[in-house]
Amino acid sequence: MGCHRDLKCYDAPVRRLPTLLLAATAALASRSLVLINAAPQAPAKPVVENGQAQIVPAFQDPAQWIKQTLWVETSFDSDADGKPDRVFVDVTRPKQTDTEGLKVPVIYESSPYFAGTSGPRDYLWDVKQEVGAEPPPRTDQPAIPFQPVRANVSNSLVATWVPRGFAVVHSEAPGTGLSQGCVTVGGAPEELAPKAVIDWLNGRAKGYTTIDGTEPVVATAWSTGKVGMTGTSYNGTIPVAAATTGVAGLEAIIPVAPNTSYYHYYRSNGLVRHPGGWLGEDIDFLYDYINSGNPATRDRCNAMIRDDLYVKGRDRAHGDYDNFWADRDLLTKARGIRAAVLMSHAFNDWNVVPEHSVRIALAIKGRVPLQFYFHQGGHGGAPPLAMMNKWFTRYLYGVENGVENDPNAWIVREGAQPSAPTPYADYPNPAASPVTLYPAPGGSGTGPLGFTALKAHTVEKLIDDVQFSGAVLAKAEQSPNRLIYATPVLTSPVQLSGFVRITLTLASSKPAANLSVWLVQLPWADGPIGTANLITRGWADPQNHDSLINGGDYHSKVPGRPLVPGTFYKMTFDLEPDDQVIPVGKRIALMIMSSDRDFTLWPRPGTQLSVDLSGTSIQLPVVGGGVALRRSIGK
Repeated sequence: MGCHRDLKCYDAPVRRLPTLLLAATAALASRSLVLINAAPQAPAKPVVENGQAQIVPAFQDPAQWIKQTLWVETSFDSDADGKPDRVFVDVTRPKQTDTEGLKVPVIYESSPYFAGTSGPRDYLWDVKQEVGAEPPPRTDQPAIPFQPVRANVSNSLVATWVPRGFAVVHSEAPGTGLSQGCVTVGGAPEELAPKAVIDWLNGRAKGYTTIDGTEPVVATAWSTGKVGMTGTSYNGTIPVAAATTGVAGLEAIIPVAPNTSYYHYYRSNGLVRHPGGWLGEDIDFLYDYINSGNPATRDRCNAMIRDDLYVKGRDRAHGDYDNFWADRDLLTKARGIRAAVLMSHAFNDWNVVPEHSVRIALAIKGRVPLQFYFHQGGHGGAPPLAMMNKWFTRYLYGVENGVENDPNAWIVREGAQPSAPTPYADYPNPAASPVTLYPAPGGSGTGPLGFTALKAHTVEKLIDDVQFSGAVLAKAEQSPNRLIYATPVLTSPVQLSGFVRITLTLASSKPAANLSVWLVQLPWADGPIGTANLITRGWADPQNHDSLINGGDYHSKVPGRPLVPGTFYKMTFDLEPDDQVIPVGKRIALMIMSSDRDFTLWPRPGTQLSVDLSGTSIQLPVVGGGVALRRSIGK
């Protein structure tokens, strides 16, 4: 049994007493009676083997776990009732934290989903509108039924971590369930509420047995004060939000598919763009979707947040980045992160796109312990349990298991199991370097994409028609509705790692237009969109060709600048980050189109985009650089 540093591993020795009396033994020999007295069993302690906290039998019985609920008082008053908001919290911990004085670290998850959601998608925004126009009104969802009595917050994570010697804590986000306050969707309360819970675990904030009572609840008798947070999607956003506060005691986070910017969730490079699978979603829909708190405060919260702040800030006519979105962008606060970060995301996550994780990770690289876990699937997908266990054991129990010396990046390769990622020195792959390719005429069919830039002004055109999906356009041999330019067939695999960057010189026939860019594999493979056919993609508003901040401060109500029809503008932006191996026999192809029916607004067909090929290029992050790509395509 491997025992590490301050963690002691105990057997329970049994000591046998001598035979009571020789005479009595002789008299009873025919029955072979031996009296045995066992010494008291040693206190149960966490056990670590191979750098990971192990299941301890004494911690396994759910019937013996200590369970409690309480309300933690925060530092804010989001519902403006003159009192600090309190958030609903539950705790599950080994009985030994009461009976034997055991102190344990905490795995903590917070969420706005625990008390239920509004469900129906009938109340999304109508996307059938012109780009740049004021949208038709949206009807608010019906109110979520309120549950005034809850036995606990959640049971997630408990069966995994309590038997391994951790306590598990959950809390409901402000304005949801039995937590007080208002839903703010990315507002400061989502950072400060989990901070208050971590402060309570360290004796710096107050907890109470009831929502409005004064009977205290403390955690310092059983909590070491060391906390690790994890969760997926919105539940993965909150660990990052909490970490930006720099709160003492938050030692490690494992965010899975976190949304680190509501601008990047609902907009892309100035364009109104919806998360995959939720066409028409915007921040006010999400507000209604999670608004499960006490009805007594909902009307006040709705008026302050949804009907005032959001109406002023979200601006569906222009996709500009402004103060409203900056307040909901965790990158602006990333300097506060002190926790060790194991970041997990999928390269084919088109709900919370992968840039959400990559942008934060790149901002904190070199300042805190950091590892990446990427896979090729869709939304969600936590790292293997062994990887998470090793991370939490190192930073919550202080066991020097060498995790900080492991490779920085773990990527599940195409076709591999999520439990078998390939290690790399870092992400993006340090061996990758940018290689610039240029299109040549023929894009309504399939034009060439190669190393030679055109010198003469050469224009090709496409006509927007949202009825055609990107997959249909990629498979078409000819189409007036997109432009495609492809490399020669690959004769050896090509690995891309990092951001693909596109530079376009284009003109629009209208003052506003959608712009969508896909990087695909040809021939396009039938089946779901994924690693067999799509490499990456991105979206942009040509009106934001020189800045995302055309509108400035949202209080000024200054609109974005419309395009002058027929005038060419040059713009550069990144597609979503990726790490993918393109196999032999494929062609890497750049596809340019206007509306993307799964993500953008649906204007009437007919907008014409003109692309000047002499001012257009794409930069690929190729492992091995230009030498590797030239070798593969024979150029």
